[in-house]
Amino acid sequence: MTLLILGLLLWVIVHLFKRISPSARASLDTRFGKKARGAIALLLLGSVVMMVIGYRAAPVDPVYQPIAGAGHLNNLLMLIAVFLIGAGSAKGVTAAKLRHPMLLAVVVWAFAHLLVNGDVASIILFGGGGLWAIVEMIVINRAEGAWKRPEAGPIKKDVRVAVASVVLFALFAGVHILLGHNPFLGTYA
Repeated sequence: MTLLILGLLLWVIVHLFKRISPSARASLDTRFGKKARGAIALLLLGSVVMMVIGYRAAPVDPVYQPIAGAGHLNNLLMLIAVFLIGAGSAKGVTAAKLRHPMLLAVVVWAFAHLLVNGDVASIILFGGGGLWAIVEMIVINRAEGAWKRPEAGPIKKDVRVAVASVVLFALFAGVHILLGHNPFLGTYA
């Protein structure tokens, strides 16, 4: 559990560093250039590895019983989350309606997983990840002020993201099946 918590803390600190201390982050970029970005990317990759290993090694200590059949809602929410991840960079209609589509995707991902996982490690990982995304949105909004809504791009960009989302969701589901967690059973309880 310690590795999971440390990985999550590292993820949060590295992501919030730019917002909490922009001058220090700018100084690193100026001093080290692309090497600073590479180091940050390595820290983030390390945090993900720590979270995955820590989560997989954590004991299953139940806190609540997930609702039977919630797996189907989880799947729908995960499809939406995958779409939101790509929608922001696609510059279609969705990107013009949502200020933080990728962070919103993390919140949806976290909520979806908390629907079907009621153990301590899941609450730490998914609850912590969702909380981080909400805090990140608040910090960005305060730092940047009012959002200047971009002009909507063509809907075909959103359609492309939707098609890619179905493919990515299938890949994610396949990985979950290989790990012994079939997301199509409707329940994990």
